[in-house]
Amino acid sequence: MINPAKRTNTIELSQIRKMFEATKPGAINLGIGEPDFNVPQNIKDAMKKSIDDNETQYTPNKGYIELREKIAEKFKKDNGIITDPENIIVTVGASEALYISAQAFMEAGDEILLPDPSFLLYESCINLAGGTIVPVDCKMENEFKLKADDVLEKITDKTKAIILNSPSNPTGAVMEKEDIKAIADLSMDHNFLIISDEIYEKIIYDKKHYSPAKYSDNVITINGFSKTYAMTGLRIGYLTANEEHTEELFKIHQNSIACANSTAQKGAYEALTGPQDEVHKMVSEFKKRRDLIVSRLNEMGYETVNVEGAFYVFPKIEDKNFVKKAADAGVVTVSGAAFGSNGKGHVRMSYANSYENIEKAMDILEERVVNG
Repeated sequence: MINPAKRTNTIELSQIRKMFEATKPGAINLGIGEPDFNVPQNIKDAMKKSIDDNETQYTPNKGYIELREKIAEKFKKDNGIITDPENIIVTVGASEALYISAQAFMEAGDEILLPDPSFLLYESCINLAGGTIVPVDCKMENEFKLKADDVLEKITDKTKAIILNSPSNPTGAVMEKEDIKAIADLSMDHNFLIISDEIYEKIIYDKKHYSPAKYSDNVITINGFSKTYAMTGLRIGYLTANEEHTEELFKIHQNSIACANSTAQKGAYEALTGPQDEVHKMVSEFKKRRDLIVSRLNEMGYETVNVEGAFYVFPKIEDKNFVKKAADAGVVTVSGAAFGSNGKGHVRMSYANSYENIEKAMDILEERVVNG
């Protein structure tokens, strides 16, 4: 046995993937965060055409310039972020953008503020970079929304960065404008970096999304096409930051990935420039599913806040055996403890499944887990 690098000792394999791979045939999967919609036809057609036109060579390291120009326009229009195509990097999904952000700016001795609960990839990226995680509580009484006052309490002279994710995985929480702006102000006052994961930005209900980069220059804004356009397997994302930060990020990207997938980039260009009807339909359907799953869980006695974004609910379920009981009954869920200490006593369920399957899953839980 050849000893692995010590850095891998800090990493555990994804609990979500473990549940996904252990799914029994016929089980209803409420564990995976993947839209059950197809890639819109216009995006498929654009990618097919790019292959037929033999556009399969290496692209510029940062991505096709025409795509980066459209991303810059999108940032200005949707987020109030003024950026330049040269300060945009097209990445292999938002996951690569998170990884290179950590590699470029985190090291031993750095404290990284991390909402608790939060997506488990953040913890892995911080650990691989050698940073020290400082949890910031996201409490159920605040609908799991990160509050600026709680962030302020955790800032020290070792604070290097904070990771924000709104709308949130795993809770579906959408941060308030005043907290986004206050944390942006703190990043300037205390000179730390905000890594803002905005991958669920378009999947939001009755609220408005705010980007911290509108209020601070110390921000890496990360986004992508996986969730909004159901392009999960095409692995295409992007980031922007100021010129100095982008140069450091580019060093990691260029020497690890070289460039993102050429065909997926052509699809991404079409996604931004083509009709958005399918996105609106998808979000409308997610809202119906949210209303269904929240009401059914509350009726069963599992306290669930009425989440405002993404496609997850995070009900309070203190039965330690719930996830196993649900899986045995044919419904896959994920223990909230996988997302941080504040996730204990909760379970994450994704409603990125059909309305009919969610309805069926709730019936199974009620009949075989609650009353079984």
